[in-house]
Amino acid sequence: MYDIKWIRDHKQEFEAGLAKRGVASPFDGLIELSEKRSSHVGKVQEAQQRRNSASKEIGAAMGKGDKDLAEKLKVEVGQIKTFLSEAEEIERQLTTELSDALSVIPNIPLDDVPKGNDEADNVFYREWGSKPDLGFDAKEHYELGEAMGQMDFETATKISGARFVLLSKDIARMERALGQFMLNLHSDEHGYDEISPPVMVNDETMFGTGQLPKFSEDLFKTTDGRWLIPTGEVPLTNIVRGDILNKSKLPKRYTALTHCFRSEAGSAGRDTRGMLRQHQFGKVEMVSIVDKDSGLDELERMLGCAEKVLQLLGLHYRVVTLCTGDMGFGARKTYDIEVWVPGQNTYREVSSCSFCGNFQGLRMNARYRDEDGKTLHHVHTLNGSGIAVGRALIAVLENYQNEDGSVSVPDALKPYMGGKNVIGEKT
Repeated sequence: MYDIKWIRDHKQEFEAGLAKRGVASPFDGLIELSEKRSSHVGKVQEAQQRRNSASKEIGAAMGKGDKDLAEKLKVEVGQIKTFLSEAEEIERQLTTELSDALSVIPNIPLDDVPKGNDEADNVFYREWGSKPDLGFDAKEHYELGEAMGQMDFETATKISGARFVLLSKDIARMERALGQFMLNLHSDEHGYDEISPPVMVNDETMFGTGQLPKFSEDLFKTTDGRWLIPTGEVPLTNIVRGDILNKSKLPKRYTALTHCFRSEAGSAGRDTRGMLRQHQFGKVEMVSIVDKDSGLDELERMLGCAEKVLQLLGLHYRVVTLCTGDMGFGARKTYDIEVWVPGQNTYREVSSCSFCGNFQGLRMNARYRDEDGKTLHHVHTLNGSGIAVGRALIAVLENYQNEDGSVSVPDALKPYMGGKNVIGEKT
């Protein structure tokens, strides 16, 4: 969320950044609204000052016995009080209107972010490994899982409706193994503090990371007004909401394995088979809270942490830099990691790592105190999937499948799988 003063002082940068995203500039309307509010606030302040001085004049007039003047001043004070009672409501309305207008403006991309319309315009960054040569026609994950009798969409639909799955036995254990493996890696080797956060949050929390007000249709809401998180980024980033931190305590790095919930309102008809696009899914999230100078280095570090997961699992992947048209609302720069899935003969995104600058820090009013002990800056934030558990499971099933429909267990997961080397073997 941008500050109106910054927008006023950086008109060219603001408008150029939005144009790069393909978003029309609301600059003139914002300035007009801001000036209208400022003018009204000025009138309120003048009225308050006149009320205070008139109240003193009443006392002076009474002391001199000038009742006519005192009565005249009392009438004036009464009129001012009526104006102020109405003006305060108008000020609240103008403040809300300005805040609402600012809150739906997306973050401005960095200069090196490629301009584009959609995922077709994303730019290759790097890759690791190579596509496996299975030596037979690869099956998709749901074909493998259903043949094993351990991936049940029909029962899940009976219980919950479409876009849910019921996993059992070895596949359920492998899903759990992936989450534990990722958590241990990030907390033991990558320096992230493991957190077990709530998965239901309030309006302020959703606003802080940018899900509200613009993306409410993509979310699930409880009957008592709380929201189910669409990503662990939401509670993890809001840990510092409203805080003033010392720079010496930065960076703060958090990781969590949570269930995530998305309505998939804009994906009707997309990826309806299998586990790719579910209403509920598990994800290991990474969040970093940093100072104003460390964000881009932290982005590369975070990307490396997510990549390490796939490297240890032995999964071929590529990294792309998202173009402006494919980048999220709160991001200034995003890398996507896309893992190769041979059953689908394509790459699928399993992680997004984003640098948000101070965009979320402003929305959360989260700040840090500089070395001088006086200067305050809003924190800069980053978030990344480390990684999406369900999609990692898809990739493992499809890349490690055998011709007989069984699936070999990657070495990295064997300690979590009770020593099993293969699942779904025919007996």
